[in-house]
Amino acid sequence: MKTLAPERIRLADHPVLNERWVQDQIENNPAILGLGEVDVRDRERRQPRAGRLDLLLQDPEDHRYELELQLGATDESHIIRTVEYWDTERKRYPRYEHAAVSVAEDITARFLNVIGLFNGTIPLIAIKLAAYKVDEEKVLLTFTTVLDEVELGLVDEDEPVYQAADRPYWENRGSKETVAMADRLLEILREKDPTLALKYNNAYVGLARDGRADNFVVFKPQKAFLRLEPAITQAEDLDAKLSEAGIDVIGRRGGRYRIRLVPGDIEKHSEAVRQILETAYRESMK
Repeated sequence: MKTLAPERIRLADHPVLNERWVQDQIENNPAILGLGEVDVRDRERRQPRAGRLDLLLQDPEDHRYELELQLGATDESHIIRTVEYWDTERKRYPRYEHAAVSVAEDITARFLNVIGLFNGTIPLIAIKLAAYKVDEEKVLLTFTTVLDEVELGLVDEDEPVYQAADRPYWENRGSKETVAMADRLLEILREKDPTLALKYNNAYVGLARDGRADNFVVFKPQKAFLRLEPAITQAEDLDAKLSEAGIDVIGRRGGRYRIRLVPGDIEKHSEAVRQILETAYRESMK
């Protein structure tokens, strides 16, 4: 097996491989960013009184990424644009989850520290771009996440960040069938605690215990499926059981499993679903 020593290319100084070319590569294959299963929703998206957003991406779970690309070293204006465009998009489209994405060839320690200060209040991802010349006709692009998004906490009644929502809101945003799936999961939880009830928020359907928010499980009804997000400590044996049962686990974020359930899954995987809910309830009581 032969090793390869590619030559590093500085795109900021390259006469042909410019920012538009990099955008083309991302648009043709968004997976190279390492953000998961995302699609490009828009490019050079015009912002009200604020220029154009380089790329808008979205994953199947209604999570949007506002991406700004900088060839060379990141600077103050790049960071400001990234945050500004993220803020504009989240205010225009509050039904989505949003994250700001800064992509640059050189992310200095100073700016990484500054970005790190934002993270936790602003969901911000920093990605380092590198290009290598493999031969006269081939270029290798790499995207390395150097700062990942911090999952923001859920909203309680005393945090008026999201507008109030109700059942018809979620039946319209998702569907009556997927909201009914949340009802069925609540029935299982109420076997442990009859005081539990659904609590409708703008960003998710949570739980209330004796009238007070207690979101150890949250539900996000979509048109064709329900996303179940239980707060459960990750464990290899649980992962193995979920995989063996055929449960569609699409990842973890913020200490929660993210599980996709389609109509019929609650009955089909009843034992595994019940174990998930009971584990979340038990851990919430510790």
